[in-house]
Amino acid sequence: MRQLISSRTAFEQAAAYSRAVVIDGWIFVSGTMGSDPETGALPPDFAAQCRNAFAIIEKALVEAGATLADTVQVRVFLADRADVGVLVPILKEKFADIMPANTTLIAAMPAEAARIEIELIARKGA
Repeated sequence: MRQLISSRTAFEQAAAYSRAVVIDGWIFVSGTMGSDPETGALPPDFAAQCRNAFAIIEKALVEAGATLADTVQVRVFLADRADVGVLVPILKEKFADIMPANTTLIAAMPAEAARIEIELIARKGA
């Protein structure tokens, strides 16, 4: 059975995608920018954007019946290579005990103020 999880943002509706899709215990979380979960605004601070993205992702995982500990792969897209130094300790905080497969890329962001986008794959009970 296919379960669709939505954050109910206007962008999800406009672009016709789900925050996450759950199939056979696998959870595929869409690329998630660091918008403030309450206001939708992108803070200028990179660390704040990173933490916001993880908060949105963790909420989707909980709705899917999982946690960040179930992560098997994470992909991080950065607008600026200079942010790697701030990113690495946050990734360690989130994944030190999990050690998922990881890819970090430098890429243009879909929103000009966005500095990070994170997507991940999790497996319930992984």
